[in-house]
Amino acid sequence: MTFNSQTIIPEIRAEFDMLIEFVTNEQARTATADQIEKGLFRRLLRLGAKLLTLFFVMRSQASSREPLYTQDGQRLPYQREGKRNYVSIFGKIAIWRPYFYQSGVGGASPLDAELSLGQNSYSDLVREMSEYLGVDGIYHKTTEFLDRLLGLRLSTRVMQEVIATDAADVEAYYAQNPAPAADEEAEVLVIQADGKGVPIILDPPAKPAVRLGKGQKYGHKKEAVVTTAYTIPVTPRTPQEVVTSYFDLESQETDNSAQSRPPPQNKHVWATLDGKDAALDRLAKQVASRDGAHIQHRVALCDGCEALQTRLSARFHDFAQILDFIHANEYLWDVANTLLGETNEQRFPWMIERTTQLLSGQTVQLIDEFRKLAEAPHTTAAQRKQLLKTAGYFERNLPYMDYHVYLALGWPIASGVIEGACRHFVKDRCELSGMRWTQDGVEHLLRLRAVAENDDWDAYHHFRRRQRHMRLYQCPFPESETLEMQALAA
Repeated sequence: MTFNSQTIIPEIRAEFDMLIEFVTNEQARTATADQIEKGLFRRLLRLGAKLLTLFFVMRSQASSREPLYTQDGQRLPYQREGKRNYVSIFGKIAIWRPYFYQSGVGGASPLDAELSLGQNSYSDLVREMSEYLGVDGIYHKTTEFLDRLLGLRLSTRVMQEVIATDAADVEAYYAQNPAPAADEEAEVLVIQADGKGVPIILDPPAKPAVRLGKGQKYGHKKEAVVTTAYTIPVTPRTPQEVVTSYFDLESQETDNSAQSRPPPQNKHVWATLDGKDAALDRLAKQVASRDGAHIQHRVALCDGCEALQTRLSARFHDFAQILDFIHANEYLWDVANTLLGETNEQRFPWMIERTTQLLSGQTVQLIDEFRKLAEAPHTTAAQRKQLLKTAGYFERNLPYMDYHVYLALGWPIASGVIEGACRHFVKDRCELSGMRWTQDGVEHLLRLRAVAENDDWDAYHHFRRRQRHMRLYQCPFPESETLEMQALAA
């Protein structure tokens, strides 16, 4: 069934008159705000569907029915009005447009290219809206929300397929995306890397067991390696200032008017399950694109993972590698808890004193103190174990613990950015109760999460639509959308 604009326009006008009637009639005088708001919303969705249908009808009526010629000169005569479905935020709409066909050559609908339609029926707005919700929340909750709000029935399978398809161009987008301008960067280029486990579904055995045996699991964890790069201004600090901030102390010796440390600039976050080498190879490309004369200092922060430390040293040899102060200080907390107990009132002063030593270049003295305590007659076995563990950890990481030097140079010493990324970017989305992933499924999700986290959502989807258009139609992307993106960017 096809439509004519002359029949739709009066229906739209009548529908609009009904909207006015709805908010001004006798029932509206006693209705609650909630009743009117909900009723208006449902009616506006219906009106939107009619208006969108009118748009498609007008475009179809304006389309030529003259024979179409392919790039190799093959003639395709007009055959019929062909139908395709379009699932919009207003509901499912039928698009009738001219279809050209020749036996042995094939068929085409040029209006599809003019409208830049995708391969399936879901509109780009529906795709991007569901993806934006899906990268932050559980898929079935996203589908329930869209059903409740808009009456859209999307399955979780469709959600997964849409995310997989639309994540395919993320790597290409970042490969062509220019680095931040030098005047938008700060002096210190900082890179960080860390890992977070993601529960992965194991391949099913040929003959599934009725009941799992002891120690058997339906899945296992695979490490997602999270990397980030950003710049930050040089901000010198003293060990006492860091201690005051870390322990939330009120110090008379520090300047209370001093500004807090400036936030990261042009932060770029990424995560992958393809391994440490793949993650750091990609990070190296990011660094190469952002490096330049405007970068005066290069810092690599790590949490003490030897495998990452070794790889960072090999790939980023011109970066000063720093052991994350927070991780180092956790070892001090472990010693304090073992020696004094978690409720001992002396534990806090002990931590303040040892943390000040740690930040003041006295780590070797701490190592000696802990080893001597470990050999003392009154030391218990548990205390000895923790003392030696912390001393060994500090000794292995001594080359990366010159905190007094780093602070004087104005460098960051804590990897809060990457810790937050591991928790928010990976754990909060991928480790919800009972959640299991395929590796491909979580990779697609993490790519779109990176786009959202890096504040590239609109720019990326414009790029994705342009790439899709060229693949499907081998013709220029509609100029109107490019101009709209340029206007938004300006």
